[in-house]
Amino acid sequence: MPQLLILYDSQTGGTEAMARAAHAAAAEEAGLTCTLLHAAQAGPDDVLAADGVLFACPENLAAMSGVMKAFFDRAYYPLLGHIEGRPYATMVCAGSDGSNAARQMARILTGWRMKPIADPVIVCTGAQTPAAILAPKQLSDADLARCRSLGATLAAGLSLGIF
Repeated sequence: MPQLLILYDSQTGGTEAMARAAHAAAAEEAGLTCTLLHAAQAGPDDVLAADGVLFACPENLAAMSGVMKAFFDRAYYPLLGHIEGRPYATMVCAGSDGSNAARQMARILTGWRMKPIADPVIVCTGAQTPAAILAPKQLSDADLARCRSLGATLAAGLSLGIF
């Protein structure tokens, strides 16, 4: 049975909501196991056990979150040469842009020779003041639908053997 890993980091709830939306949609796919795991608890073995991975993190100071970066630091060399061709997708929750965090993850995943199956889903919250940046995030139904769609797409592709 194919296995999808959704690996995420979240500080104010936005990225967690995105990951949970993707997980809920992916979990509906018959014949697939879907695991939601915080990046701080994840290691190389979790990725090795997965047939595909959805990576989700906030963009902090125009970069992927430190927790996601720490995961990549722990896992990069142990996984190098072992996961080529596996499908992946990314999601980013950002205040205004998100593209640099998406680029950073794509660069690392290119080094692993993983295969992107979709453009990154970037949700911009518009948080620009210290208070807004630190506040718990509430995402729109439309943004969460984009996350569900990405989760469902990755799950269906894995289940059907397309990816």
